[in-house]
Amino acid sequence: MTAVPARPPARPAPVPVHPHVTDAVKAPDLIRLGPHTVLARFETLKVYAALGAVRTLLERGTLTPGQTVVDSSSGIYALALAMACHRYGLRCHIVASTTVDTTLRLQLEILGATVEQMPPSDDLRLDQERRVRRVRDLLRRRPGLYWMRQYHDAVHYAGYREFADLVAAALPVTELTVVGAVGTGASTAGLVLPLRQRGVAVRLVGLQPFGSVTFGSDRFQDPEAIIAGIGSAIPFGNVRHELYDTVHWTDFRHATAGAVGLLRDHAVFAGLSTGAAYLAATWEAARHPGQSFLVIGPDTGHRYTERAFARHRELPDPRALKPHQITDLADLAPPWSVMEWRRRRHGPGPGPHSPAAGPRPADRQEGAV
Repeated sequence: MTAVPARPPARPAPVPVHPHVTDAVKAPDLIRLGPHTVLARFETLKVYAALGAVRTLLERGTLTPGQTVVDSSSGIYALALAMACHRYGLRCHIVASTTVDTTLRLQLEILGATVEQMPPSDDLRLDQERRVRRVRDLLRRRPGLYWMRQYHDAVHYAGYREFADLVAAALPVTELTVVGAVGTGASTAGLVLPLRQRGVAVRLVGLQPFGSVTFGSDRFQDPEAIIAGIGSAIPFGNVRHELYDTVHWTDFRHATAGAVGLLRDHAVFAGLSTGAAYLAATWEAARHPGQSFLVIGPDTGHRYTERAFARHRELPDPRALKPHQITDLADLAPPWSVMEWRRRRHGPGPGPHSPAAGPRPADRQEGAV
């Protein structure tokens, strides 16, 4: 009997060697949480925003190598911007939120960024207003600075088109529900707009904390904490309200329960905005069986270890939690509410995109200060 030659072992797929760390950390890990639910877990989501914005502004000639850029940040954008500046030879100045911890601050400083941190405060509005006021003061004193305006300049959408390409390749579906924190508005808009342009019917579910003006919960205060990065105490021009189909508002305790549940159920250690998104997506998926869901996880859970994860024994089981379903913002109530937003342009009164609030970022000269 003729011996069959042994088949040579399959060659492993080549592992890319990245020219810069930003290429390694910008793309998420896609993790299946259920039959139709996938988590896009990032180390730091805003690398896409910072890289896309910096690259675009350099290509336009708006920025030149060696120039100093400045912006305000509550955390992950600061690191992303410092990394983008490290890559492209720019200087970086960060006006940091009181929530920025020592680990992050040291990374920023070693990367070459200069950091000014706001004094301790439990008031999100005061923290953000102080930061913006300080940025404006710096611009008056140092006219060569360039304000990145992550909250208002639509150039921050640009980098997320690459994320949209990745999602389209990994999840070749015609209908998709995206669940993610609203924050500055750039990540959800930057992902959803290209997908809708491709013909994907995308339903967008946004997450907000109580205390945020973005979707009208500013009359509330979370007695325990404000979830950094999900909402805002000041209007953000990059938020396009008419992109959102549904909005969930969660308090700190519910977001933490979601984050702990995600770690317990799937061994994924992620931040509180991911926890809020996981909580909302689990409830949404139960109501829409068979639909495909993408949950956006912007960062890891490390900066919440002491404030949130250390309290895991006292938290409720997220599977037992349900939101208060409302049809009007007047009925909004903690700890968790949900409303069909139905892609309305703005809420009651002059919202950030109402005619009274002036033109959108795209209608102004991008990057102007």
